[in-house]
Amino acid sequence: MPRYFLELAYKGTAYHGFQIQDNAATIQLAIEKALFTLFKVDIDLTGSSRTDAGVHALQNYFHFDTDLVITNKHVYNLNAILPEDIAVKSIKLVADTAHCRFDAVARSYYYYIYQQKNPFLKDRGWFYPYELDISLLQQAAAILKNHTDFTSFAKRNTQVFTHNCTILISEWSIPADQQYIYHVQANRFLRGMVRGLVGTMLKVGRGQLSLDDFEKIILAKDCTKADFSTPPQGLFLAKVIYP
Repeated sequence: MPRYFLELAYKGTAYHGFQIQDNAATIQLAIEKALFTLFKVDIDLTGSSRTDAGVHALQNYFHFDTDLVITNKHVYNLNAILPEDIAVKSIKLVADTAHCRFDAVARSYYYYIYQQKNPFLKDRGWFYPYELDISLLQQAAAILKNHTDFTSFAKRNTQVFTHNCTILISEWSIPADQQYIYHVQANRFLRGMVRGLVGTMLKVGRGQLSLDDFEKIILAKDCTKADFSTPPQGLFLAKVIYP
């Protein structure tokens, strides 16, 4: 059967994550319900990148197989059915063997921090009213590119064959007064990895850890050494990159 890639964006505040779960509101469940409402048939979805409860996405993908003829008007129709916090951006016919998860060569994330109380950012960033040294944050971010084993930044019970990841971009920026953004791009990510990286680097930025201590945490390959207290609402899956 023909295969399609469905591109979407969502605000994850009201959802228990991306992938379908029993008795829980998820992004996948919302899309599957909308597809059934529109086409009156069950369509099974395969997801590209799982996001946790409360995490957002500027771009993510599902793929599905169907003999139905899909046109651009169905993007409008699906968006009319879906809740306001989920938007379908495109539906494109792809090769029958294309896989939205395994064909991705990299993924890009942003983590947003704001330092002045702002009611309009509370579910789209982390209110972190502590003094930070941007130079130390940048140096910590640069250290990550020298390593490939990120066992220390994978949550417990992460069932993967390898903890190796190649980080392509790792940098902090201050695009506006009293805001910080961490941008990281890698060929793959481990469960909880970005939030663990951010939480631990912030300790460096506050002077609670030295750069040497930070590198020792990486080398320890022990997730109890990293800080995973970073809340989900500041994390955005920004882009899934394909060849």
